[in-house]
Amino acid sequence: MGAERTIPLGLSTFVLASPFSDTDVGLFEKVRGFGYDQVEVCIEDPAVLTARTVQRAAADQGLGVLVCGAFGPDRDVSSDDPARRRGGLDYLRQCVDFAAEVGSPWVSGPMYATTGQARMLEPAERRAQWDRAVESLREVGGLARGSGVGLAIEPLNRFETDLVNTVEQGVRLCRDIGRDNVGLMLDTFHMNIEERHLPDAIRAAAPHVFHFQASENDRGTPGSGHTDWDGVVRALRDIDYAGSVVVESFLPTVKEIARAVSLWRPVAESMDALAEDSVTFLQPLLRAGGS
Repeated sequence: MGAERTIPLGLSTFVLASPFSDTDVGLFEKVRGFGYDQVEVCIEDPAVLTARTVQRAAADQGLGVLVCGAFGPDRDVSSDDPARRRGGLDYLRQCVDFAAEVGSPWVSGPMYATTGQARMLEPAERRAQWDRAVESLREVGGLARGSGVGLAIEPLNRFETDLVNTVEQGVRLCRDIGRDNVGLMLDTFHMNIEERHLPDAIRAAAPHVFHFQASENDRGTPGSGHTDWDGVVRALRDIDYAGSVVVESFLPTVKEIARAVSLWRPVAESMDALAEDSVTFLQPLLRAGGS
């Protein structure tokens, strides 16, 4: 195991505004005020967000920028509908270009299929869907590599996708894609549902873990539930994790997002309270030599 390093802490724009746009970049001052090192910008609508505006606003606050995607039915790279598959490929190319311009090392998210899709497919149909995802993400991975950008694929829990739920499945997808700039983003909320032991699952994913999201078992403030955060951070250090940890939750007032992630009630007193309390809890754990 190498020398310990302080793991940077970021905040998802899903906590701030949705869809996040150029008119919202003034919120970066708040992000910095809370004590974050980075902001993870979700490109929900590429038409309302420009890389130059985001990069300049983040730089003004001394924040690094990370990029994640949002994957609806028209952005499905594993679809048997060529138009939807093409829509997913085109969208991911936009995300890669955006990431390259703002200096994000990767584009992250459940980019293999439509979020919220749950179907009982026959084995041959499921294999065909898997193969389409592999082929598509191998193509995007090659393009991204040329731009110096990676892909961090996120397994989702069984209620939000029917294709990649576990770390084991995520590792298999990465291996089938076969590109060294394609890895995983792990999220404690989804892992809490799908994995028997979070630290062991993290260790099993090495060396594929590019990115990491922190959310409590109820999608609320880290430290307020039953997640084994000491064990999670120890496991990240055990695999010499070189990425960031991003706090992610969702505004319950945005109906489309709330419906997609089944968020029917507030998970914190306010999103500002969640953001601030998450820093207070996680920063000591992520510092070099922290507990």
